[in-house]
Amino acid sequence: MNEGLSAAKGTTTVGLICKDGVILAADRRATMGNMITSKEVTKIFQIDDHLAIAGAGLVGDILSMVRLLRAEARLYRARVGREMSVKVLTTLMANVLHGGRGYGYFAWFLVGGYDTEPRLYSIDAAGGVTEEKYVAAGSGMEFALAILENEFSEGLSLEDGMRLAAKAVNAAIKRDVYTGEGITLVVVTKEGYRELGDDEIKTLLE
Repeated sequence: MNEGLSAAKGTTTVGLICKDGVILAADRRATMGNMITSKEVTKIFQIDDHLAIAGAGLVGDILSMVRLLRAEARLYRARVGREMSVKVLTTLMANVLHGGRGYGYFAWFLVGGYDTEPRLYSIDAAGGVTEEKYVAAGSGMEFALAILENEFSEGLSLEDGMRLAAKAVNAAIKRDVYTGEGITLVVVTKEGYRELGDDEIKTLLE
């Protein structure tokens, strides 16, 4: 990654819990000041078979965290013989962020996964953790949250949850100048991690 993109910022991310899984969604724009530096930034990352994170903040910091977590997930499997739980991954991230507070990672993370059930956590740059049913982070979060707060209900089907997550990010794209260039949407269920294709997302928004 070039130096400019490393300093670029990712923007709006969304997470929500459904009856049978957790959904993470994000836009694809990266900005530096008032300039768009990339239109194809990935902000959602698979960490293990049933674990994913989304990041809003400096792209370089987010990618650094992803590399660390993937390495730690492999080590955990080798030592313990099973995949990390969502809570273990979240605690690890919180400890890393808290240890580097003030000069570490300039990013806000969402952690989604499925162990015995779907789980979703929000972690701020200082390592503060909250468990959530739905959440948004980044520059367009107020627009996304307005949709989530109005339309979220517990026990959503995956189809309804995917439609709501896409709608929330799309609302930020329409209203926030730092959010744009399409949507990435990921579902994590008992069966594992799946990223939707562009045609599937287009259908959700129709």
